[in-house]
Amino acid sequence: MEFEKIKELIKLIQKSKISEFKYEDESSKISIRTKSYSAQKEVIVQPSMMSGMQMPSIAAAPAAPVASTAPVAAAETTESAPTEETTNYIEIKSPMVGTFYRSASPEKPSFVKVGDSIGTEDTVCLIEAMKLFNEVQAEVEGRIVKVMVEDASPVEYGQVLFLVEPA
Repeated sequence: MEFEKIKELIKLIQKSKISEFKYEDESSKISIRTKSYSAQKEVIVQPSMMSGMQMPSIAAAPAAPVASTAPVAAAETTESAPTEETTNYIEIKSPMVGTFYRSASPEKPSFVKVGDSIGTEDTVCLIEAMKLFNEVQAEVEGRIVKVMVEDASPVEYGQVLFLVEPA
C-alpha cells in the first residue's frame, strides 16, 4: 500500500468513531488502532511487510496549533542541514522508530564497525520495534566511516545511523 493511501486512512479513522482497522494483502499487512487520551485521539499504524521488505512505522497525532509546531520544524531543519563532515558521505537512516542494536546479542560481535566495507545486502544493525527485531540493510556499497548512534539507544524514523563513504 502506498504511503499516501496510508495517510488518507489515518485521517479517515481520526474523523470516524472506528477504534481499530486492519488491512492485509499479498505483500503487506496494516493494523491501525486509536486510543483516547482525554479529548485527544492518537492513531498508531503498525505496518509490516510479509515479503521481507521493511516499511517504516508511522505514528500520527491530531494537528496541534501552529505555535507549538513551529519550534519542532526549526529543530528538524537544523538537524538536516549538511555539515562539512557529512557532505561526501551517504547516510544510512533508520526505517522506523525503535531501539538501535549493533549486534544480534550482547555476546556476538557488531554487524559492522568503522572501517568495514559493506555491500547493498549487508545487515548493518537491528531496530527493535514493539518486541520485533528488524534487520536494517545497507542498501549502498562503501565503507563505514562513522556510527552515529550508541548501542541500545532509541532512534526515530529517518535518524542517521551510519555515515558511509561510497565505493
